Amino acid sequence: MIILGAGAAGLLLADALGKDSHFRQKQILLLDKNVKDANDRTWCFWEKGKGEFDSIIHKHWDQIYFGSQHGGQQLDLSPYTYKMIRGIDFYREYLERLKNYPNITFATGTVQSVLEEKDAVLVHTEKHTYHGLKVFNSILDVKAMSSQQQYPVLKQHFLGWIVRTENTVFDPGTATFMDFSIPQEGNTRFMYVLPFSDREALVEYTLFSKELLPKEEYEDALRQYLETRMGAGKYTIRETESGQIPMTSYKFWSRNTDRQLFIGVAGGWAKASTGYTFMRTHKKVQELISFLKSGSPLSAFTKRNRFWYYDLLLLDVLDKHNSRGHRLFESMFRNCRPELILKFLDEDSSIAEDLQVIAACPKRPFLKALLGRML
Repeated sequence: MIILGAGAAGLLLADALGKDSHFRQKQILLLDKNVKDANDRTWCFWEKGKGEFDSIIHKHWDQIYFGSQHGGQQLDLSPYTYKMIRGIDFYREYLERLKNYPNITFATGTVQSVLEEKDAVLVHTEKHTYHGLKVFNSILDVKAMSSQQQYPVLKQHFLGWIVRTENTVFDPGTATFMDFSIPQEGNTRFMYVLPFSDREALVEYTLFSKELLPKEEYEDALRQYLETRMGAGKYTIRETESGQIPMTSYKFWSRNTDRQLFIGVAGGWAKASTGYTFMRTHKKVQELISFLKSGSPLSAFTKRNRFWYYDLLLLDVLDKHNSRGHRLFESMFRNCRPELILKFLDEDSSIAEDLQVIAACPKRPFLKALLGRML
């Protein structure tokens, strides 16, 4: 078996296969273009109580702040805790674990093509060709996603700075989940703040929209927020991170075959309506391990559920009325308990609870989106 990509999906899958005796006789190759020695991203998620990633948690928060055009709310997340993992800590932990599994090899190389033959899949890099009976592919096919017209494709895109400020401006016990008090400029735009102390935090400028911005616009928005809104005084930028996550209900799994399965963001494992990926990937890997033991073809793995349709309608609304995004989230947080919202976003809510969340949102745009999909 070959796993393409040593991000969250690839490493979690490799570890799950390695520690399960059922796959002890399988030879597994994990292939990535990098050695994974850089802190290139941050993952956040929420869960109840202690979890299996607690040993590498960088920081956690029991409260969040939600800011709107009309003020803000500080909200208790109980029974949930909001947790953050740095990419470098995750890579070190999981690459070290792989050394304990003699049937797993980690290699570097840039994938140039993946070709399926009758009895194997061939993975070509710039130097080698690898043969596998099954391939788990985390390489996103942007062209296939963007060229289709059936489902809107937005992006969650962001630029973040880890800053050290002269003034004490952050509340280290409260993460800013979304702050929509900033200018919207015709899009859905918010600030996201993860404080590590009263003078150090990750501050991100985030958009849900179709198009990226010039780098200078992200930077200007961050400066304005820190200097004018936060009163940070002088500050130093210690690290930066940027990225984009597709927000779409496009059927990524339609490209799966009996021998190749797309995983992670490339498999549609990111939550389409929010971009949250890490904990969903963890759950998907657990499902996949059980599925592989059944011996079924990989093409049978993914199934849609009702949350896929909820995400689709939200994205239809944001696609046509992107400037109104802040109203949707403001209405949801004003009328629902944080516990219910997080449960709903985790896709663990009952239908009765789903209806509570849906009832908290503006009705007209969603009814129009629903009618548009029915016609």
